[in-house]
Amino acid sequence: MPLAIWGAFEVTRLPIDAVPDITDNQVQVLTVSPSLGAPDVERLITFPVEQSCSNIPGLKQIRSFSRFGLSLVTIVFEDETDLYWARQQVAERLQQVTRDIPEGIGAPEMAPVSTGLGEIYQYVVRPEKGYEGKYDAMELRTIQDWIVRRQLMGTPGVAEVSSFGGKLKQYEIAVKPEQLKAYGITIGEIFNALEKNNQNTGGAYIEKGPTVLYIRSEGLTTSLEDIGKIVVKNTSNGLPLLVRDVADVRYGAAIRYGAMTYNADGEVAGAVVLMLKGENSSVVVKRVKDKVAEIQKSLPKGVVIEPFLDRTKMVNNAIETVKNNLIEGALIVVFVLVFFLGNVRAGLIVSSVIPLSMLFAIILMNMFGVGGNLMSLGAIDFGLIVDGSVIVVEAVLHRFSHAKKFRSADRISGAQMDEEVMQATGHTINSAVFSQIIILIVYLPILSLQGIEGKMFKPMAYTIAFAILGAFILSITYVPMMNALFLNKKLNHKPTLADKMTIWLERRYQPLLRRVMFYPLSVISATIGLFVVAVLLLMGMGGEFIPQIEEGDFAVETRLLTGSNLNNTIKYTQQASKILLEKFPEVEKVVTKIGSAEIPTDPMPFEAGDMMVILKPKKEWTSAKSFPELSEKMTEELQAVPGITVGFQFPVQMRFNELMTGARQDVVCKIFGDDRTHWQFTRTG
Repeated sequence: MPLAIWGAFEVTRLPIDAVPDITDNQVQVLTVSPSLGAPDVERLITFPVEQSCSNIPGLKQIRSFSRFGLSLVTIVFEDETDLYWARQQVAERLQQVTRDIPEGIGAPEMAPVSTGLGEIYQYVVRPEKGYEGKYDAMELRTIQDWIVRRQLMGTPGVAEVSSFGGKLKQYEIAVKPEQLKAYGITIGEIFNALEKNNQNTGGAYIEKGPTVLYIRSEGLTTSLEDIGKIVVKNTSNGLPLLVRDVADVRYGAAIRYGAMTYNADGEVAGAVVLMLKGENSSVVVKRVKDKVAEIQKSLPKGVVIEPFLDRTKMVNNAIETVKNNLIEGALIVVFVLVFFLGNVRAGLIVSSVIPLSMLFAIILMNMFGVGGNLMSLGAIDFGLIVDGSVIVVEAVLHRFSHAKKFRSADRISGAQMDEEVMQATGHTINSAVFSQIIILIVYLPILSLQGIEGKMFKPMAYTIAFAILGAFILSITYVPMMNALFLNKKLNHKPTLADKMTIWLERRYQPLLRRVMFYPLSVISATIGLFVVAVLLLMGMGGEFIPQIEEGDFAVETRLLTGSNLNNTIKYTQQASKILLEKFPEVEKVVTKIGSAEIPTDPMPFEAGDMMVILKPKKEWTSAKSFPELSEKMTEELQAVPGITVGFQFPVQMRFNELMTGARQDVVCKIFGDDRTHWQFTRTG
């Protein structure tokens, strides 16, 4: 009973996810520099950051990415290194780098404390039907940044809310060149005037009688009118020359490096919620959903927050698969045990070890930080778990059926039951222990795996080891006690159905075995031949690092010709979205993320985008019966969009590929060399 209560409590605390997080122990350094090209970003920002961090203890590798306006340096540490200590070391070195980088071209900053699979919740902020003309991309982005994001940032377990798409609202001063020339002033003078006239200042205090008056000068601009009234200089006749005299002051948008579109309805704003490393994704997603429901009440009329990618959907699919497999496996084991033991009570006693050993395993999983997912929970074999318990119970039943002193007895006393159970358990304890040790030894090599392989398969080995350990303890404590209490004390010497079937099989097997013993060479040759055939078939089967998990939605990597601008990419991805929505009733909505987010942990160029195709439940599909078939048909239809290439994957699978190989697709060709004049490309298949 204490084990059941403790285990039930630990079940509520077990972190649940779909797959293990294989992200390295890493710190990312981001530097945004809108005015620099890729070579200058590499020379002035990326290289100094790499050099300054190259001697940190525990460093495993440094990889970087430089492109126009952005530097991304990923510093990977050994798994044993404490992440927050590593971030402190990186922060200390970035202070020196910031002093060495020329002023005004960007300041390196560390990315949020998240992981490659930390994108647990993604949403769009869009106008409802009938309000499309009231809210444009700039107003939606303003609502996202000033209302939605600020409230979501206070949610426990959320590391960052990275805004995506829309237009960032700014005050814009459009200088008139002819006015500058007429008044004899320069751009530099306007910059200086704006900087000096846009700040608050203090002047200590004045004592007046028994009170004190604090001196404060308010100079921060709060409107377009305030900016327009700033004095640039005085003219020769003493009149002040204002900003509005030499420029148009208006609202504008910052330079954009990304966009987000919803269906074929145009641009919207949105965000990606990043989970803090080590948090329980299921719990954090629930908190985010509750917070979003609260925020929705405070939004202007006609604006709605609509999620399009939710980790809960994938987790539920994976857990549903695990639950079905566990239930079906448990029922099969129970049926087999009851049938072959020939005793319903004995079968149920052995079967009760399954849930108790699972609870024991979950207790240890929480203690050792092993989360529940498709790899850890889905790999449990109930046949292995009940092995020791079957040996103990079968030994007790065997004594009742074959011991001479019970052949003429119809019933035994409680004292006799206790004695027989103790003797049977004592005689078989070595066999039970040995069988469990053999099973555990099989999983020891998995515990030696390192890197991505270790992160993927170690949880499975730990979970199975915990479950087998629990089953072993139960087989020598709980099972003998339950045998003594609940096994029927009324003896039945009649053969069971399983006994009859075993006798029938043995009568037919023995003659065949005697014949085979006369032809040892033929048996050995046939065995070797079958082994060779099996090896040949295995070599031609191919393989996968992990099986593909049907996550329920598609992540379509879209590419246009290199050099395409943002508006061009928006135009053609909108055409693709329209085709998918019109031709495939399985599609619920399509959200496309183009370029980079506000926090560019996953930077893409203007010509690249991630088209998230959100699908209806599989039972409602009509165009195809499987995900591969549906992706093939969608790819064929999207060929009608000129200049666009697509690659269909699942969202988390795409991130897995990127984390493992640096590329998103399953098959990638990397070409290295300085002289590109002699490169030739040939496509086959």
